[in-house]
Amino acid sequence: MSWLVQPRLINGPFDDPGLYIDFRYGRRAILFDLGDLTPLSSRELMRVSHVFVSHTHVDHFAGFDRLLRLCLHRPGPLHLLGPPGFIDRVEHRLQGFTWNLLDETSVDFWLHVSEFRDARVHRAAIFRARDVFKRDEVACPDLPERVVLKEDDFHIEAAALDHGIASLAFSLRETLRVNVRRGVLEGLGLPKGPWLSEAKTLIRSGVQDAEVPVPGVGSIVLRDLVDRLFFVGPGQVVTYVTDAAFTEENRDKILSLAREADQLFIEAVFLDRDHALASASKHLTARQAGELALKARVRELNVFHHSPRYLEEPAALKREAFRAFEQAPAP
Repeated sequence: MSWLVQPRLINGPFDDPGLYIDFRYGRRAILFDLGDLTPLSSRELMRVSHVFVSHTHVDHFAGFDRLLRLCLHRPGPLHLLGPPGFIDRVEHRLQGFTWNLLDETSVDFWLHVSEFRDARVHRAAIFRARDVFKRDEVACPDLPERVVLKEDDFHIEAAALDHGIASLAFSLRETLRVNVRRGVLEGLGLPKGPWLSEAKTLIRSGVQDAEVPVPGVGSIVLRDLVDRLFFVGPGQVVTYVTDAAFTEENRDKILSLAREADQLFIEAVFLDRDHALASASKHLTARQAGELALKARVRELNVFHHSPRYLEEPAALKREAFRAFEQAPAP
C-alpha cells in the first residue's frame, strides 16, 4: 500500500519545528509550521499550497519571509492558517516591506489567510500582490467543526492547545487509501495513465456507478473494476503536535486528534526529571509524549523540538519517549 503523502521533519530535533508533507501524486506539498526552512529547496517550497501555523513564536514563523519571497512570482494563492490574531501578524509582516514595484500588471499572486478559533475557521482575509498586499476581508469557508481544509482525498483537522497562548495541533486524514493491485492492470489489458487518478478520486468520494473513460478501451463502469483492480483500505493519518502544556484538556484534545495515527510527530522538549521546567514553560516531556502516543494507539512515533540543555546527551529524549511508547498497556 502506497501512502497519499510522505511527511518529514524539516530540521533536526534540536532545531526549529516544522513538518513538510509531500504528496506522492501531483506537484504539491503542505507545511505544518514555518520555522527555519533552510533545508528545503526552492523547488520544494514552490510546491507548497497550504501552510498551517501552530502559533507565531519566532521558531514557528521565522520562515514566512523566505516562502513569501519565493512564491511572489507564482500566480495563484498561497493559503495560510493560524491561531487568533494571525491575520494581523501576517499583515504586519507584509507592511514591513516596500512594494513600490507592484501594480495591477504584477503576477496575480495572493495570500489567503485565515484564523482558527472556537473549533472553527472563523475569520479570513486576502492580500493580493496586484493590490500591493492591501487587506481584504473575505467570507470563511463552510467547514465542519475542527476541520480547516477539506478536499476529496483528505481533510485536515485542528485543535487549539494551551501553551499560555493558543497553539494549534493538526492532523491530516486521508478519506480512503486506494491503490492499484500489483500485476492486475496488465492482466486486464488496461493502460496506465491519468484515468487511474480519476477512478481513485471517485472511489474515495463513494461514487462507483460512474463510467470512466479509459484510453484505447472506452468507457468502463467503475463498479465493475473496484474489487479486481483496486485495494481499498483505511486512509493515512499524520498528526503534528507541538508547544502544549500537559493538562487534562490538552491531553484529551491530543488523543482525539492523534487517534490511531499512522505517524505522530510530537514535541519532547524536556526529560521527565525536569518535569517542573516543562510545566512552567507549558511544554511536554519525552515521557509524556510517549505515553500520549501509546494511549492514542499510533503506529509510528516521531519526537522533535528538544531543549538545547540536552545537547550533551542528544539521544536521551528519544530513548525516554520510546520507553513510554513501547511499554505494555496496563491490564
